[in-house]
Amino acid sequence: MRALHAEWTKFRTVRGWALGAVGAMLASALFLLVGTASSNEHPQRATALSAGPGGGAVNDSFYFVHRALSGDGGITVPVTALTGVLADPAGAGTASAATAGGPSGTTSGVTPWSKAGILVKQSLDQGSSYAAMMVTGAHGVRMQDDFTHDRAGLTGSPSTAEPRWLRLVRTGGTVTGYDSTDGERWTEVGTARLPESTTTVQVGLFVAAPAAVQASGGGSSSPATATGSFGRVTLSGSWGQAAGGWQGLQVGDDAGTSGSYTPGTSGGWTTTSEGFTVTGAGDIAPVVGGPALGPAFTVETFLVGTFVGLIMLTVVAVQFVTAEYRRGLLGQTLASTPHRGRMLLAKAAVVATVAFAVGAAAAAVSIPLGELRARATHFAVLTVPTTVQTRAVLGTGLLLAATAVLSLALGVVLRRSATAITAVVAATVLPYLLAFGGMLPSGPAEWLLRLTPAAGFAVQQTLPRYDQVLTVYAPSSGYFPLSPWGGLAVLGAWSALALAAATVLLRRRDV
Repeated sequence: MRALHAEWTKFRTVRGWALGAVGAMLASALFLLVGTASSNEHPQRATALSAGPGGGAVNDSFYFVHRALSGDGGITVPVTALTGVLADPAGAGTASAATAGGPSGTTSGVTPWSKAGILVKQSLDQGSSYAAMMVTGAHGVRMQDDFTHDRAGLTGSPSTAEPRWLRLVRTGGTVTGYDSTDGERWTEVGTARLPESTTTVQVGLFVAAPAAVQASGGGSSSPATATGSFGRVTLSGSWGQAAGGWQGLQVGDDAGTSGSYTPGTSGGWTTTSEGFTVTGAGDIAPVVGGPALGPAFTVETFLVGTFVGLIMLTVVAVQFVTAEYRRGLLGQTLASTPHRGRMLLAKAAVVATVAFAVGAAAAAVSIPLGELRARATHFAVLTVPTTVQTRAVLGTGLLLAATAVLSLALGVVLRRSATAITAVVAATVLPYLLAFGGMLPSGPAEWLLRLTPAAGFAVQQTLPRYDQVLTVYAPSSGYFPLSPWGGLAVLGAWSALALAAATVLLRRRDV
């Protein structure tokens, strides 16, 4: 404790170090304002993203043929086909579009996660709780609920000869999904919970078609539309008698993140001798990054000033030890604290505590400040659950704390301020810029973010990654290859290794 008190006293009484820590926090927030200034010059109006039951941003845009269900009940229907039309970015799809009945500049086909099925939804409001059974373009039958939950059912695609039978049954607050190949033998796929306070829910047929995503050239997306063919619907339970029975509705606009309707088409529904035909676009899914995101800001955008704070704290942490080499004061420090390892740990504890406080405070200020700035310039904001945002704030503190310890250790190893600072920046900031700046292919970029201290920036990652949402999950789209805590662990390992080397050198080399 005496060594820790001595090092803390030393830190707070040197005005340059204390001011450097405060300046790092202020510079982080100011850099955010400067870094987003270009967005204000050409403001874009982006549709506000809806928030799902868990608080995260979601797409909730689809065509819905629905009726009201009060109390318990169920819906059963066979799906006999899922077809679609895709916008052709090159404009070369005219011939195949004519075959599919689509307009010029399109081609026939469905995106992998196009959906046609049945839905139980808390209300018609975007972001409200739901449970759905569906056939998809390339992933068979799925049960999905509340945007983030996905379970697999039957494989294969539906046809008139081999339809996919779907069933949802509501009992109290529980919705159970089933599928079948013949409408006789049923398999339970899963269950979901809806708010028990909801007495009347909306139930019916839906179709959605997320945009087609191309990974080439950094990623792009093209609008898509899907059409589902349904057989006769069987209902059970307490159904409301709305005027005209079934009602068709476009839920949401497209949220600006999953592609607009294919040119020349629109959502709608018709009755047939067999049942229903429903056409729709959009998606029911969590919002992710990459080309699927569109014009929106993320929490990571608001933490861009972390780089400035990290560099300033690196300077402070390095000079916290190299100043003693330069001024010949190390001997006095070792005389007062003969246990050299204990002295180094005390210094590390001081710089880590200061850096954590600076990083967490700067992040806590930057996120709401960035949200205000984004909305003032008409950009949407990708909201995340409170727990994820809290992890990003505290993680920023841990990121700077681990980097400060690495800087201190390299200061002992190299004993020169300029050399040590350059080494830290080259090991942390440079790999990040190379990976996310698009200067490297995805493979080498991902390896840099796995093996170098730059992996620690993953702790700020809030962009969600879901198997049931197609986008480009790569550094060029803002994604780290490691989990947030996995990336921080890599940085922590580098810091621990450098601190161990510094301890050995301090004992063997320095006076």
